[in-house]
Formats: sequence, structure tokens, C-alpha cells
Amino acid sequence: MCYSIPGRVVDIDGRTIIIDYFGEQRRAVNEIKNLRIGDYIYAQGGYVIDAVPAGEAEEVLALWKELFFELQERDQSLSGFTRPSGQTGDRLSRLLERIATGGAEVPEEDLLYFLNLEDEADIAALMQAANHLRHKHLGNSCCIHGILEFSNYCSQACGYCGISAHNKGANRYRMMPEEVVEAACRAINKYGFKALVLQSGEDPAYSIDDLCRIVSGIREREPALIFISCGEVGLNGLQRLYEAGARGLLMRFETGNPRLYEQLHPGRSLDSRLEHLRAAFDMGYLLITGGLIGLPGQTREDVLNDILLTRSLRAEMYSFGPFIPHPGTPLAGAHSPSALEIIKTLSVARIADARDAKIVITTSFETLAEDARRRGLSAGANSVMISLTPDTLRRDYTLYPDRAHSNESLEYQISDVLDLLSDLGRAPTDIGISHADSQLT
Repeated sequence: MCYSIPGRVVDIDGRTIIIDYFGEQRRAVNEIKNLRIGDYIYAQGGYVIDAVPAGEAEEVLALWKELFFELQERDQSLSGFTRPSGQTGDRLSRLLERIATGGAEVPEEDLLYFLNLEDEADIAALMQAANHLRHKHLGNSCCIHGILEFSNYCSQACGYCGISAHNKGANRYRMMPEEVVEAACRAINKYGFKALVLQSGEDPAYSIDDLCRIVSGIREREPALIFISCGEVGLNGLQRLYEAGARGLLMRFETGNPRLYEQLHPGRSLDSRLEHLRAAFDMGYLLITGGLIGLPGQTREDVLNDILLTRSLRAEMYSFGPFIPHPGTPLAGAHSPSALEIIKTLSVARIADARDAKIVITTSFETLAEDARRRGLSAGANSVMISLTPDTLRRDYTLYPDRAHSNESLEYQISDVLDLLSDLGRAPTDIGISHADSQLT
């Protein structure tokens, strides 16, 4: 559930509520006391964020109503499925038609067949089928999360990452906790973001107490869905952050192949990473997780297993992006994958989890390919992230070289995303009405 326009509560069953948006109904978890049927609320990522006075909600809905249906029609016109033309093989045509019209789970051997496609026309047909499934099951909503990268210090020595301890040439920065709270609240207040990711390296300068103060400091001032992304903070740390108000965890496992994982992360274990993810889900966290595509020694069977692992972890959002090694790391000489490999992965992720998955276009994919957002959203993805990191710091969060959007203002990023979503008929579900209604026409 990811609309951030006001919705009206039509049913309450314990902590679960049903919300109506112009006739569409969505389910969410409610933690607000004294909520009643007929009340208006904002919800994000499956959680009720805040109650909204009826007059304010009705004013916003009046602005959105006509646009809401216009965008739906535009998306529908762009996401229809047509039987693949003659350049595709009989097997591909038959499989895609069955997927687009049926509801049965797709066998693993067929998912691997899709990942092994090489012909661009075949891959275009795969994209179309995946996008059709996205529209069929999840409509035209596109989650837009803000991400605030508050420190690029990291104690870990991952073999490819530009903020790892390997990169002695990194220009390091660290925001004070009160600066993080102020930047997050400004994004909520000024720009209308309702879902924020707080990200850093594994920076020992921040204790769990510090991280909890940041989360609770934001939640005490502004309503928002807060994701944390600070690496492995320990199971007790996860529990304390949840109690402070965090409700989401962004932590990719990067590869489900233990051998590859150990090559990337000397001294770390895949089991520990998966233990964190599973424990976080059990605590009530929404998970954003996934893997890297194009790792040295990785096979397409590995990629498929990573998609299936993400599904088994019951992730709220799939995050799959290309392996892009930083020149200041041991894997500097390794090669990145082609954009088509990422497109196939996103498409197969959508087909593997057609009804539920939110799939994000990663900044790494946008760094690899200039048109990544448009191509990814046309291949079944339905989420993007916008950097909220202060302009003076953003260019130093160098996970990989020439990182996309490093030199763009927040205002430009928002405008650019909204223009693209308007083109594709997608409704933005995290940016406030004051920004969206002026551009999505």
C-alpha cells in the first residue's frame, strides 16, 4: 500500500484497516489510537502514517481526483500486452502469453529461460509482459522514497564499495545527529516526503543510542515511515530502533551464493546478513533487499536464486542493481554488466512476484544507463529513490564512480521524476500534493 494522498478508512479489524482511494481499496497496519471508520489518513508502505482533518483531506482529494484517473488511463494505454511478433520464438511467445493472462506461479526453469534471453526484441517482449503484470496487479502507483546519506565512514572492507575502508582517497563526512533530524524534517515539511531512508556506512561513531535518538527525534516532530540502512547493527540494535520508531530496513544481501559473499566481504558471513533480515521481518520491519548483478564469477542461476531468496524473505521492495566497482578498491579492474542484464532481472523479479513486489530503480542502474528510470519502470518496476543528502555532501557519497544525481539539486530531482511519471501515467506516492499537482498534467 503506497498512496500518499489521503484515503478514507472504510473498515477496521484490530491493527488492520482498509482504506479507500477513489474506489480503490488498500490494506494497512494502523498504530494510531482512536482511529475510526470514516476518518482520513495518510499511509505509506503498508503503515498508517498520520490522521488528516477531513477538510484538509477533501481539499487535497479534490485537486487529485481528475488527475488520478487521467494518469490511470495513460498508464493503461502504455501497459497493454500484445502477443510477441514473429521475431520471437514459439516458446517465448507461448510463455509470455500464459503469464500475461494467467495467475499460476511461473516455474523456475522458465524464469531462468527469461534470464538467458539475448535478443533485444525478445527482451523487449519480456519487458512488456512484466510491465503488464505490474499494471494488472498493482496499478499505476509509483513509490518515491527519499534517501538521506548521513555518513560515508565505514569500518567494513567490502571489495568493491567506494566508501569501504579500502578507499583511502575518499573525502569523508559525518553529519551530527541533530543535523540528520533537521534535514529529514525539512524533507517532510517542505517537500512532502512521507517515507525516508536513513543511510550510512557501518560507522562506529554512531552508537545505537545515537541512531535511536535520530529516529525518535524525527518521529516526535513529523509523521513519516522511517527506514534504516546502516549495515548490520545487531539484533538488539534492530529491536531498539524499532522501539524508537523505525519501521523499515534497507539492507541488501547482495548475493545468496556464500562463496561469492565471502569474496566480497572478507570476515563476514551471509548467514549473519540473512539472520538480520529474517529477525527484522519478525520484529515487524518492512524489508528492502536484493542483490548485485554482474559480480565476478556470478551465474544467471545465481541471479535467479537471489530473486527467489528475496521473495522468500517476504521483502516489501526488491532492490537489484549492477555491480559497479570503485577504482579505490580491490575489485577495481572487474567489469560491470550491461543494462540489458539489469532489465532482464527486474522483469523476472516482477514475473516471479507479480502480485506483491515493489521493485526499485537503483541509483547504480541510473549510473550505468542514462535512461534507466524509464526503461526500468517500463519493465515492471514501480519505485524510485531521490537523494535528500545536502548538496555539499552528496558528491562524496561515492559508492561507485560518477554516481547519478550527485550534482543535481533536490528541486531538480523532484521535477525530473515527476515529468517522467507524468509521461508514463504513474501516480507519485511520496511527494506532497503541492509539488505533484503542478507538474503531473
